[in-house]
Amino acid sequence: MSATLMISVSGMRGHVGTDLTPELVTRHAAALGSWARSQGKPVVVLGRDSRTSGPMFAHAATAGLMSVGVDVIDLGIVPTPTVQMAVEEHHAGAGLILTASHNPIEWNALKFVGPDGIFLDGDAGAAVRGLAERGPERNGWEGLGVVREDPSALQRHFAHILRLPMIDVERIRARHFRVALDCVRGAGGRSIPALLEQLGCEVHGINLETDGRFPRAPEPTPENLVELGRLVRATRSDIGMAVDPDVDRLALVDETGTAIGEDYTLAFAVRTVLQAHHAPASATVVVNLSTSLVVEDTAREFGARFVRAPVGEANVARAMRDEGALVGGEGNGGVMLPALHIGRDAPLGVALILQMLVGSGVPVSQLVTRQPRYTIVKAKGPRGAELRPLYGALRRRFPDADADERDGLRLSWRDRWLHVRPSGTEPIIRYIAEAPTAADAESLVGAARELVQEE
Repeated sequence: MSATLMISVSGMRGHVGTDLTPELVTRHAAALGSWARSQGKPVVVLGRDSRTSGPMFAHAATAGLMSVGVDVIDLGIVPTPTVQMAVEEHHAGAGLILTASHNPIEWNALKFVGPDGIFLDGDAGAAVRGLAERGPERNGWEGLGVVREDPSALQRHFAHILRLPMIDVERIRARHFRVALDCVRGAGGRSIPALLEQLGCEVHGINLETDGRFPRAPEPTPENLVELGRLVRATRSDIGMAVDPDVDRLALVDETGTAIGEDYTLAFAVRTVLQAHHAPASATVVVNLSTSLVVEDTAREFGARFVRAPVGEANVARAMRDEGALVGGEGNGGVMLPALHIGRDAPLGVALILQMLVGSGVPVSQLVTRQPRYTIVKAKGPRGAELRPLYGALRRRFPDADADERDGLRLSWRDRWLHVRPSGTEPIIRYIAEAPTAADAESLVGAARELVQEE
């Protein structure tokens, strides 16, 4: 198997044409369909982002699903959370999303969604992979599935968001926010401008085309949002917003054109939800192990219970369900609200952030300065076959740290942490550290990378 074909419990991603081919997509779509049919629900919802390989893989996936007698509900180019919600709305057996999310342009992926709208867990994912390896049984001419489209799924998604009790639509509309927007030529170009306009915003957009030809690295990290910052300043916008290609992550730029980091998206969303909740002290907030302390500080400010889960939307979603969480998500800009659905949702984040601005009455930059300040440093490096020796060396290097080995190794102190883990989306090791100063965070990452070289 190629090193660039990344297999996870909920799907796979790889380079188009070499690792990820129409034949592979057809076989695994057929396997997902067979699994859904075995659960008594022979319907699969299909959606995709705007990547150039999307139409090819959508045809391949449709053929595979039809070949095992499964009906396909095709949403076309929509946000990932729209597909997740549609799976539940249609009482479908599964969902299939064709997107490599933030990966570079040469990648695409299959993401498998269960009937609960959450990405497949280990047992279900293993069952689908087993069916794909064996080759699912195909039907004859009279047992094929059919295809129908659902053109209103996105509108229903937005309607559910705008009906949330913590979103005061009329107050947001009355504010007439000016918003600068960068959709990186992904699926957001067909969705986020429409949502902002429903909320009475004046939209100034770049990269709204949905042709999948990303003009920059598609991940909405601060270094990739320089052009959006210029647009904010040129248009005198109240805020800048950027989404990734499949619209489940939201990043913010303040009114000065400064990218503030994706963790603030979640921190502000958590604040908005907890402020609207009648008893925030009884609430639970769930995030992943690599999420900033700024989110934890926000939860603690309201007295909410705070829980960390392994990285990955499916891990956070299941922890939220099991813990009865009110709100949560991942520090990469992925906001999750069980009252809507348990999945990362950038359109939800857009509405919550505008609600926060209405309620605060101050600019984004002032909201940032009110929070305790930390600096996150992220790095990556080549991944070896065995990481356990590195984890052991790190624990010996930092014996005073609290250690968590549920997902790689996370070492934590009162005001800083270091997380070293194998990436689930690329064949690399990720090094993430947070501390009150950049120097302190860089020192933690540097120590980990030195130990890798020694090992």
